[in-house]
Amino acid sequence: MSAKFHLISWTPYKKRYDLIMGGLVAAYLLGFLAVGKLVWREDRAISDEILVLRALGTCAFLMLNIALCIGPLTRLDRRFLPLLYNRRHLGVATLFVGLLHGVLSIGFYHGFGRLNPLMSFAKSNSEYRSLSAFPFEMLGGAALLILLVMAVTSHDVWLNKLTPRIWKGIHMLVYLAWGLLVMHIALGALQAERNLLYGTLLLLVVIVVSGLHVMAGRKEMTKDRIETLLSSDAGWINACSVAQLSEGRGRPVKLPSGERVALFKYDGQIFAISNVCAHQGGPLGEGRIVDGCVTCPWHGFQYRPGDGCAPPPFTEKLKTYEVRIKNGQVMVNIQARAPGTAIEPARIEEEGEAAHVG
Repeated sequence: MSAKFHLISWTPYKKRYDLIMGGLVAAYLLGFLAVGKLVWREDRAISDEILVLRALGTCAFLMLNIALCIGPLTRLDRRFLPLLYNRRHLGVATLFVGLLHGVLSIGFYHGFGRLNPLMSFAKSNSEYRSLSAFPFEMLGGAALLILLVMAVTSHDVWLNKLTPRIWKGIHMLVYLAWGLLVMHIALGALQAERNLLYGTLLLLVVIVVSGLHVMAGRKEMTKDRIETLLSSDAGWINACSVAQLSEGRGRPVKLPSGERVALFKYDGQIFAISNVCAHQGGPLGEGRIVDGCVTCPWHGFQYRPGDGCAPPPFTEKLKTYEVRIKNGQVMVNIQARAPGTAIEPARIEEEGEAAHVG
């Protein structure tokens, strides 16, 4: 994150991310064109221009599906987190590839008539009541418009202006865009295809993307169903044992209210802060402590574990919770303190000494 506005705050990791992504996109497009030349060499209806359009369209759709799969994959396995860190770059790149597909398609199919290409695109088909003749182009155009709005508002400056809730709502429209593109393909390219392979591949993509989201949701529901035992002291919960906490790693714990707290063991102490990152609602309990600060696994936003405050010059603050250790169990007070309130951490050494004396 940055204290000042930068169009892109380049880091070596971001450069590697984008270079690898750009290389894979180029390799896919070249590979598609090479293979397509062989597969459709006897099909005169598929010209070089149409082959390029297919390469760009399938590439953009594949990139969008990968972007949608990264989220649930990180919920299922931490090893996918590096892919999530700069997912916005993948999203913007998806827009550019899809936009190129759309612009070239309009130019190829509507650029040689009397009407303006955009006007011709809008008026060429009005059979909205027909399934077989439905103007599928409009579905693709609507999806591109959504992706364009998401790309334009992807920078954190818009997050601050719109507030995280509104910003998140806008970017959740990616699922609507994905659904529109699935229908765009089903009602468009697949209508003329007799080979069942293409329809099967589309169905498989829908199953994979939907299945990963269902699996990730079920995992979260399983976490929520784990009963949190109330201690004999009112207002405190038995969150976990000290042994269940790893040094420098977070552990999310659900409170009876439904909120989640992020527990961290660091330097012989245990801290508890809100599990929700102030940036985009990332799960801090799935992150770790870097340079003494809790670091969000989504975009690297940081907070001091003792008071929930972002280090200067940043001003974000999170709620904090009292923590204590009793008989080797980590107890958390269910009443949150005001954001930015410093809390005395539970010291593991003191618990060990008390148990030894007893």
